[in-house]
Amino acid sequence: MLRILKLVFLLLAYLTLSSCNSQTTQKQDNIVSDDFDKSMPFYYKIPKHLTSSDNSPAFKKKGQKILLTGTVYQIDGKTPASNVILYYYHTNSAGVYATKDSEERNMPKNKLGQTHGYIRGWLNTDEQGKYSIYTTKPGTYPSRDEPAHIHITVKEKNLEEPYYIDDFVFDNDPLLTTQRRKKMENRGGTGIIRFVQKDDLLIGERNIILGLNIPDYPIQIDSALNSGKKVGEDIISFTPFHAYGADKGTKTCPICKYGWYHGILYFVGNKPNWDEIKDWLVFLDSESHKRKEYLKVYFVYGNEMRYDKDKRMQELEELGTELGLKKVALTFVPSFNDKTSEVYLNKIDPNAENTFLIYKRSNIIDKYVDLEPNQKNFEKLINRLDETANKYFKLSRPKQE
Repeated sequence: MLRILKLVFLLLAYLTLSSCNSQTTQKQDNIVSDDFDKSMPFYYKIPKHLTSSDNSPAFKKKGQKILLTGTVYQIDGKTPASNVILYYYHTNSAGVYATKDSEERNMPKNKLGQTHGYIRGWLNTDEQGKYSIYTTKPGTYPSRDEPAHIHITVKEKNLEEPYYIDDFVFDNDPLLTTQRRKKMENRGGTGIIRFVQKDDLLIGERNIILGLNIPDYPIQIDSALNSGKKVGEDIISFTPFHAYGADKGTKTCPICKYGWYHGILYFVGNKPNWDEIKDWLVFLDSESHKRKEYLKVYFVYGNEMRYDKDKRMQELEELGTELGLKKVALTFVPSFNDKTSEVYLNKIDPNAENTFLIYKRSNIIDKYVDLEPNQKNFEKLINRLDETANKYFKLSRPKQE
């Protein structure tokens, strides 16, 4: 009998402890931290069930409706990452983190006067890593000391703590100056959004790469691919000399003028193999011809050895004529460390045999270094272009409740 009583007592104690732990967890999810810098309010009022699409409380309000969508990838920039939680919050159209007691997601101000307001939400990426946020475009702070932005935080299932990535910011924002762009950390990849319009909805695509430029992240990118900026980052605009192609005789930024659809930058530096270069150019010209305005290709030559501008111009012009190129532009810079053209900002290794940056709306979606011109690699580029084609233009706005 005594043994039975002991077992009953232990069972009651366990149930009581479990109940207390459960209540504590629930309570913590609904407490506003005294200092957001020390304790991120990621879990405050987080729903029990999340989907890959979320309508923010602002979506039913007045303002410019926007859709932010894309894919979350593992650090390789190619493998979709499912079951990743994204938390976002932003100001209203007046640039204020508004609070409203009647809103379910409302966060009151803490002791320091901090709040995320009520325009906030969570998503969980689907099996393909996809996410969609329907909201309204936020306003700039009344002080106008920052571009308009949407904060975004990531929680991976295998990491204990969430981490922030670069804010969503908007390409046409006058406060998003060139200097600000250069100073971006590119945490998780670039956060710059370039909208397309469908009816009265602005659609912006952002692919997020887990761990990219996150200090002390436990998984690292293959260090062998050390030429060129990373997949997920933006190509920085630069102005090469155009020796052959539509902009011949000018210094034109490839990204600024032709950066909306797919583009390929084919860099060759101090180790040119002209037989391979010719094979690549013939393939790229053919592929560009097939895809018409949906693909623009630039060859960027940056050999710093015995550089002479006039001779380089003539050399590339003769190359284009010899190959009968119709679509590919042949350009050059004095070196890949040249600061006048600002090509150095793209971090191309002049001693790599070649560097290919595939981009869409200025964002690097893939990168290849020392790639040989053979059928296997031709198909690799073709498949990557097909995989990342503009599919989201067909999205339509969901019904409002």
